[in-house]
Amino acid sequence: MSCLKAYPTAQHRPHATGTGGHFALFTFGPHGRVTVEQFAELYRGLVNELDDETPGFFSRPLRGGTLKLLCLSMLDAPNLQVALHRYTQFFRILLDDFGYAFTLEGDLARMALVEHAPLTGSRTLIHELMLKLFHGIASWMIARKIPPILMECAYPQPPHSADYLYFYPGTVRFGQPQTAIYIDRGFLDHPIRQTKRHLGAFLKRAPADWFYVSFADRLLTHRVREHLSRHLLTAGTVHSAADALHMSARTLARHLKREGTHFQAVKDEYRRDVAIQALTCSEKPLVSIAEALSFEDLACFSRAFKTWTGNSPAAYRKARTAGNVR
Repeated sequence: MSCLKAYPTAQHRPHATGTGGHFALFTFGPHGRVTVEQFAELYRGLVNELDDETPGFFSRPLRGGTLKLLCLSMLDAPNLQVALHRYTQFFRILLDDFGYAFTLEGDLARMALVEHAPLTGSRTLIHELMLKLFHGIASWMIARKIPPILMECAYPQPPHSADYLYFYPGTVRFGQPQTAIYIDRGFLDHPIRQTKRHLGAFLKRAPADWFYVSFADRLLTHRVREHLSRHLLTAGTVHSAADALHMSARTLARHLKREGTHFQAVKDEYRRDVAIQALTCSEKPLVSIAEALSFEDLACFSRAFKTWTGNSPAAYRKARTAGNVR
């Protein structure tokens, strides 16, 4: 996912040394990339440092334990529709400047974000995370991935919008009057499957489980990534991937285009994510990483990585322990 910037305001942002240096990776600017695990680590660090489970988003902090109480209030609901009503009421009671509006529209259920006052920090980021909070908790409650049918965004298309493909497999529209997500109304009758016994593990993994209900397994893009993960060095071309997926290269290109991408973009995204994982979670030499990702040499790898993230591989790795990189 794209790296965070201006998170969330200058007066609220912890220093890189404030929580053991965990924030160093998150100062790369608009092209920076982080893994889900790194984002979750950052988020937990901010929550602990600020004692705010929506760190700096709103005029009133949500103190530690707020989201636990939210989930507890939903667990004994007879079905998802009642649970979601409680969800909206919970935020209506707690916050003055933000809330949710839940409505039924024919065969669809709609959950919209409502701003009662200007938000602090990155409005796009807050909208993304608060919508995923709803979506993740709703999916967890009934123990099923709820596929969004439509997502409307009350902001311009962001540079990282290609990542929406994995989390919102339906239609996504930008520049709308209100940010909202639409799901099949049939899910509202599903009973709540989780119990208090399951809640501890869910909260311990936060925010990964509720922010990242991924639908990558539904996509041809994901199947291409799986192929590359096994055969990048020996069969990493579009023709090899098409053969492995039992289709022509033209058919593969057509299906990927429908998903809003193309083969080279999928390959670059895969190599970028593997590179970030290797740089942050291992001491593997840069030359070895370049070779494993099928680059001709270290210089080619460095150029590509700087294009992807805005920084060289060496600078990215150094930032883990040495502070900010601009």
